[in-house]
Amino acid sequence: MQQRTAWALVRRQHGVIAHAQLVSLGFGDEAIRHRVRTGRLHRVHRGVYVAGRPELSELGSFMAAVLSAGEGAALSHDSAAALWRIVPARPGPIHVSTPRSRRGHEGVVIHRRRGVRTTHRHDIPLTTPTETLIDLAGGGLKRDALEQAIKEADVLRLCTPAQIRRALDATSPRPGVGALKALLDRATFVLTQTQLERLLPPIARRAGLPELLTQRYVNGHRVDFHCPELGLVIEADGGTFHRTPMQQTNDRRRDQAHLAAGLTPLRFTHAQIRYEPEHVEAVLRAVAARLSRAAVAA
Repeated sequence: MQQRTAWALVRRQHGVIAHAQLVSLGFGDEAIRHRVRTGRLHRVHRGVYVAGRPELSELGSFMAAVLSAGEGAALSHDSAAALWRIVPARPGPIHVSTPRSRRGHEGVVIHRRRGVRTTHRHDIPLTTPTETLIDLAGGGLKRDALEQAIKEADVLRLCTPAQIRRALDATSPRPGVGALKALLDRATFVLTQTQLERLLPPIARRAGLPELLTQRYVNGHRVDFHCPELGLVIEADGGTFHRTPMQQTNDRRRDQAHLAAGLTPLRFTHAQIRYEPEHVEAVLRAVAARLSRAAVAA
């Protein structure tokens, strides 16, 4: 019975077991040492063994690292993100967070902190998706990569951008919270039509475009801005995380209708128009130059 219970635990823990767990199941120190000597247990970390073959799967490596940090520990940072599949796995140490004072050891980085929200995936304790994203932001993950991680979490139905933003308001200040808030607020930024009509035309004039017509029907679709002289249609999209699949499909159909009619559709986000006017101007200038050259050649 004792042996059966231990093997059931090993299977649930992806092939690994802790010394303390063996003791709690009734195995004495000599019995454990005997199993190590005979190759039935192989030491992975101090106080953590892999049973049977010494090879560990990715899940086994994650579980072993968590067990090595003791009670209350959970996978975190890059390692939790890899287990959630919101960022690609990459080589390097495994990150574990624990409320207890523990030293890291070879292959495992320990983060001591309290009050971190955790859950389980594949029976492995780990930080929640939102906590994991905060850790990624606090670890200096580049904006594009962080935005992609948020999108992946949404696609995998782990948490929506709105849920993340609400959770951030209930989270005490720590590295990553401010950066994640700023990214989400910018990515969900929306201008009114009046604001768009006030901000974009001056940028377009600086880029050398003729006067833009606003809110006109072109090819059966109402467009934000139309430049008939260049055959250019400019659309402004709301926040990155506000575009539903149906909205994105409709946007593609609109663009396809304009392309089929010989026009050039161009899209900017509201945040780009508000916060990156130099980028918008540079793109408009380059597109206008190309379209002007094409008109002359024709």
